[in-house]
Amino acid sequence: MSMRTTDMWTYSESISPGADLDGFKVEARDGEIGKVDKSSHEVGGSCIVVDTGPWIFGKKVMLPARVVRDIDLDTETVIVDLTKDEIKNSPEYDDSRFGDSTYRDEIGGYYGGMGEGRF
Repeated sequence: MSMRTTDMWTYSESISPGADLDGFKVEARDGEIGKVDKSSHEVGGSCIVVDTGPWIFGKKVMLPARVVRDIDLDTETVIVDLTKDEIKNSPEYDDSRFGDSTYRDEIGGYYGGMGEGRF
């Protein structure tokens, strides 16, 4: 994995997940997108899997930790620095490839390609 791809899977320094995020609401920049179905705090592999529910017909997506802008423990909300369309157009989640580094490279490449310095 390249340094940039690895960085996508690490929370920014200002965020400390600390808690189990499963079941937390997920807010995009333009509204709620679903709930956290699964989360990982693995070093260099942190992510959340979001169940978008009826919004995208039950599609699940894996979001690298770097796209998380904030975590509000009081309201159990994860705020991501993405729009609904960016999430809607993301690669579909494949549970059988959850820990696969090639799969993570593909997903990291999608989010990492959204503009230099954004994440």
